[in-house]
Amino acid sequence: MKTPLLDKVASPEALRTLPETSLRTLADELRAETIDAVSRTGGHLGAGLGVVELTVALHYVFNTPSDKLIWDVSHQTYPHKILTGRRDRIRTLRQAGGLSGFTRRDESEFDPFGAAHSSTSISAGLGMAVARDIKGEDFNVVSVIGDGSMSAGMAYEAMNNAGGLKSRMVVILNDNEMSIAPAVGALSNYLSHLISSRPFHSIRELAKQVASRFPAEFERTAKRAEEMARGIVGSSTIFSQLGFFYIGPVDGHDLDQLVPILRNLKNGPNRGPVLLHVVTEKGRGHPFAGESGEKYHAVPQFDVITGEHKKKSSNAVSYTGAFTDQLIKEAEKDPSIVAVTAAMPSGTGLDKFGKRFPRRCFDVGIAEQHAVTFAAGLATEGMKPFAALYSTFLQRGYDQVVHDVALQKLPVRFAIDRAGLVGADGATHVGAYDLAFLSCLPNMTIMAPSDEAELTRVVATAAAFDEGPSAFRYPRGEGTGCSIPDTPGLLEIGKGRIVREGEKLAILSLGTRLQDALLAADQLDQAGASITVADARFAKPLDTALIDRLWRDHDGIILIEEGSAGGFAAHVMQYLANRGQLDNGKMLRALTLPDRMIDHDSQSGQLADAGLDSAGIIAVAAPMLGVDPAGVINALQG
Repeated sequence: MKTPLLDKVASPEALRTLPETSLRTLADELRAETIDAVSRTGGHLGAGLGVVELTVALHYVFNTPSDKLIWDVSHQTYPHKILTGRRDRIRTLRQAGGLSGFTRRDESEFDPFGAAHSSTSISAGLGMAVARDIKGEDFNVVSVIGDGSMSAGMAYEAMNNAGGLKSRMVVILNDNEMSIAPAVGALSNYLSHLISSRPFHSIRELAKQVASRFPAEFERTAKRAEEMARGIVGSSTIFSQLGFFYIGPVDGHDLDQLVPILRNLKNGPNRGPVLLHVVTEKGRGHPFAGESGEKYHAVPQFDVITGEHKKKSSNAVSYTGAFTDQLIKEAEKDPSIVAVTAAMPSGTGLDKFGKRFPRRCFDVGIAEQHAVTFAAGLATEGMKPFAALYSTFLQRGYDQVVHDVALQKLPVRFAIDRAGLVGADGATHVGAYDLAFLSCLPNMTIMAPSDEAELTRVVATAAAFDEGPSAFRYPRGEGTGCSIPDTPGLLEIGKGRIVREGEKLAILSLGTRLQDALLAADQLDQAGASITVADARFAKPLDTALIDRLWRDHDGIILIEEGSAGGFAAHVMQYLANRGQLDNGKMLRALTLPDRMIDHDSQSGQLADAGLDSAGIIAVAAPMLGVDPAGVINALQG
């Protein structure tokens, strides 16, 4: 792949020396480079391909990094990274020690704000603009936000504030009618109406056309031209009502339009906050046959010629797939079961549920707060809502979990996907905190299956449990390959199980760390140490009878969970302490995620870094048994 023009552009400063006529060629080369890089690393493809021309135009017109360019979510920033001095590392994307898949302040001065959750860019940009004004500085602030991200209330909270403050900033609405899944809701329909009812506009051209039709002495000529250029003649927009100077829609792939418009916004009079409505095509120029669509939002490694995915084959069912299949079975028996997600139908598996039950599946858009309270409302009327959300996104709806669900003891079932470490998406998407922030809530029941077969039992149990709110967490990726029962039995609420009997030491595992706990126990057994392994199954309520037995019959206990401190292990230790069990000199250790952010890597690499794999368990258990951990670990790795 030859990119002679891109090879000359090592920075935005170099980009700005190019003649404007060469930008089309540069954009084509940048798109090709992005495709080639993602073909080798995997990652977010469609979003970046859709903003190639916009990225070129923004860095060409604005004086980045002095001017602040904030990308919402930032999964579309691979072209931005290539243009901002990181091209030599772009094929390390999402790899251990490599570039992040998102913007990061500690990675480049061209990333003024780190982002991986949606709908934050306007708030952050407004904060920067207000700080600039207070300090008497002079730079531009540009926040790029997608139409999908505009479905979140936070975007409108920020716009309402910006319209009131009248701070000078530019918001670019990147409208591709799709975030991760196709955009949903009234706002999507509104934007579609704006696009369909108006031609693409260029400020300069429209202003000239309108002004030429009126005598120069008419005082209202300039005002009329401005209104025409804004595309709001005879009507207004929701953005105008919020205090923004609205321009658009314009073609986001036409550099001949983008560059002059952005120049006018940069060099024109201070109108306060401005919103430029840009229409783009997500996945534009992708190397696959047919429509790009949702499935090219994120891709594994692929052959850049054929587009064939290079995905490892496995016969194991994914945890997400096991959840969806069992939920469909339960819904076939119970018409009161409904499913709710927040802009992640395919990620949570609810796209499959929605095809089977289209009237009982709800994608509310990027609006986790609303999703939780919407589910609570469903529960008040006797429905059985399953709110399927990634752990990292459930954080955004925490107040609603507390106030609207737990406080009222409503039987909302939270299916928490991507719980624990998530691999290449890194610290922004790790599901580290759900155990801690849910287990402290009264009336909450929390389950954590150890494999995909247990997950089906958990789903069936949640469907049958109507005494209050419940949650169950499961990780990203494939299961263990175990056999899944056709008719899973229900779990007894608050009861764990002994999986492996031993004598000296007990390991009490919550969730999918059970497999590594068993592997560590096998290795320690070969070193002469007899280990009991138990599966807690429930983080709340605690199986106190099981805990008492393990404590009574062993020299010590290791607690292990793939979550932050303050979760399951903390509650077990508090239980033992309050009963005086810790006064007798027995050994107790807790293995949780460390008190630091864990960077992007493979999931296995992250688990090793966190000390939660079998080697990490052995490293803690062996000294408690008087065994040399190095020898056991070497035997394990050998």
